[in-house]
Amino acid sequence: MKNLEKIGLTKELKSHFNEYRKKGLSLGRVALEHKKSFRVWLEKGDYLCTLAGKFTFGASVREDLPAVGDWVAVKTFPGEPLGTIQAILPRKSKFSRKTAGLVIEEQIVASNVDTVFLISSLNDDLNLRRIERYLLLAWESGANPVVVLSKSDLVPSTVDTKISEVSSVALGVPVIAVSVYDQTGMEELSKYLIPGKTIALIGSSGVGKSSLVNYLAGYEKQQVKDIRENDHKGKHTTTHRELIQLEGEALLIDTPGMREIQLWTGEEGVSESFPDIEEYACACKFRDCRHVNEPGCAVRKAISEGILDEKRLNNYNKLLKELAFINRKIDSKSQADMKRTWKNTNKELRRKAKFKGK
Repeated sequence: MKNLEKIGLTKELKSHFNEYRKKGLSLGRVALEHKKSFRVWLEKGDYLCTLAGKFTFGASVREDLPAVGDWVAVKTFPGEPLGTIQAILPRKSKFSRKTAGLVIEEQIVASNVDTVFLISSLNDDLNLRRIERYLLLAWESGANPVVVLSKSDLVPSTVDTKISEVSSVALGVPVIAVSVYDQTGMEELSKYLIPGKTIALIGSSGVGKSSLVNYLAGYEKQQVKDIRENDHKGKHTTTHRELIQLEGEALLIDTPGMREIQLWTGEEGVSESFPDIEEYACACKFRDCRHVNEPGCAVRKAISEGILDEKRLNNYNKLLKELAFINRKIDSKSQADMKRTWKNTNKELRRKAKFKGK
């Protein structure tokens, strides 16, 4: 049996579910996704669910399909812990990225998240530009980001310096150095483990996500593998997304390591991630200043005075270009989808007219 309030159910969600309750459906939360099958936590227990036919034929994009963390309306079958997902309730937040490869499509990594732990390892793989990218996605998700620097026991003499470096790009965001090995920083993390609140763990392979999950869960939930000696790159240990309820009744969504962090959308996230650059940009002489060699550029002046880092500006421009490209592709795809829909509709209307004429 599951207490739905303890896994994040709110009054607002209850209100959204009322119309489905009248249809005899049950409310649940997606805990695991595997090849179009879903483990869903219902009040009466864990159910193995598949998608209703309307998802198969009516979902035009992956965003329309359930993701781990979603609240769903389920039709159950008498006598068996089986069901079909009939609808997805409105999401309060979603951490998304573009799918890997050339296809322009959104991939929801986790939904209905309150806090995102952005995990980077304190080894040679620590990368400020990657952290900026993670922060942009986190701010855009609607959840609150926390940067977690793992394996602090490996670099005890440089931890404070690394925290300072990361804080310089994670403006206003908590930065916590932790070590599962000697339990450093765990007390700071514990204040985010609030009953009924959901935390998503996001990071590259080998940064220590599985070790952190095992520590917080209090048992060996995930297999742990070492990073490779030659390049410090991680090995995948988590192969799927999963919602985990801790003993203190907080919830974790563990995710596979991300080797490719492609943006999806992020206009609002840019302002949250780069407030320093945008603040100086407002003081530029020209509104359309590109911060290259234009006269009266306040951003270039701040860089020359050592206030801003040029590498940060370069990454800011790179991310803006990437977002512009994604948005152009989305608009083109939307227009093509609309054209195809109208074509099919007109074709069907002509077929019906022809049929009536006989």
